Amino acid sequence: MASVGAASNGARVLLIDKGEKLGRKLAISGGGRCNVTNRLPVEEIIKHIPGNGRFLYSAFSVFNNEDIISFFENLGIELKEEDHGRMFPVSNKAADVVTALLQKIKQLGVEIRTNTPVKTIHYHEDGHEVVLQNGQMIKTKSIVIAVGGKSVPHTGSTGDGYAWAKKAGHTITELYPTEVPITSNERFINQKTLQGISLRNVALSVWNPKGKQIKAHQMDMIFTHFGVSGPAALRCSQYVVKALKQFNVPTIEMRIDSFPDKSEEALLSSIQKMIEGEPKKAIKNVLKGMLPEKFLLFLMEKAEVDGDISADQLQKLALRQLIHQMKNFSFHVNGTLSIEKAFVTGGGVSVKEIAPQTMASKKQEGLFFCGEILDLHGYTGGYNITVAFVTGNIAGTNAAYHALG
Repeated sequence: MASVGAASNGARVLLIDKGEKLGRKLAISGGGRCNVTNRLPVEEIIKHIPGNGRFLYSAFSVFNNEDIISFFENLGIELKEEDHGRMFPVSNKAADVVTALLQKIKQLGVEIRTNTPVKTIHYHEDGHEVVLQNGQMIKTKSIVIAVGGKSVPHTGSTGDGYAWAKKAGHTITELYPTEVPITSNERFINQKTLQGISLRNVALSVWNPKGKQIKAHQMDMIFTHFGVSGPAALRCSQYVVKALKQFNVPTIEMRIDSFPDKSEEALLSSIQKMIEGEPKKAIKNVLKGMLPEKFLLFLMEKAEVDGDISADQLQKLALRQLIHQMKNFSFHVNGTLSIEKAFVTGGGVSVKEIAPQTMASKKQEGLFFCGEILDLHGYTGGYNITVAFVTGNIAGTNAAYHALG
């Protein structure tokens, strides 16, 4: 996208990639369908970018999600809108998005060099030199660094750009995994009691050691052999990482509210109606279907409710305990999988040192940054790709203006 921005504005562009093919991360994004952007209003999109989203207000006034949609539709990629504003190609193929971008840059005359690792960059007042691993030097007026963070390294993002940014005088804020599965040492996790069980539309929350809620996300989740995953867990992960560090504790509490749209009282009255309808049936059978069976039986055990007793024998106090578990199942987590296993890298080149309307370095003339190398990160759902495309287009465009004087 940066090379499109630069070449569309008349610059001679060389695109250097150390991998053998371009767009590898794009090709696997959105589960191989490529969630190209999100159609929510800009205000909402910024809310879904917890890592310095406000920095993007200026950028969105220049090039935004609607511009991304027009861009791809003009390339012949038909898009469709799915839940929560997510935009996908009608073909459901990420490869189509990559192919369209490659055709566009070839049509614009961009020179492409793959299998070409960069060793370092020498910055000078009158221009810069890119030093390749094979010793070749390339002189240039403008450089856009668009090499991603440290997540999903098999696609080529192995953190190479941080050293080049530091060399130009930039601050790299602490790197950490975000949008990553969460790990736990709880007995039920180690014993794989709930492994593979999915919960739909639950509220998963992170709590500090003082019993105050830090963050909650209402989405789907899944229990795994090492902890929890799925959309709700991925969104909570960065808050787990930050809380463990901030409070310097080995574990942090999480809670699951299985019925986030109902109060405990409302849940109590609807269960009481079910009991009145089938008083002689075993309580576990009366409640069947409210939750995945294994999880329901697990919560009954936690609440010390015997699932085999007939519904009319269940004491009110025991029922209240069960409802409390359904609304507040608590467990402890001890971290997340590594940054390499994360979908997104938190931290990066400090946005305080980047001009928000041009993506230009405030430390080095003729240097521009875009995408995940910057200290910008969003939730999954098309937000990170939106950040990459928006900052990419702006960085490329302004790199061209700078190069052409």
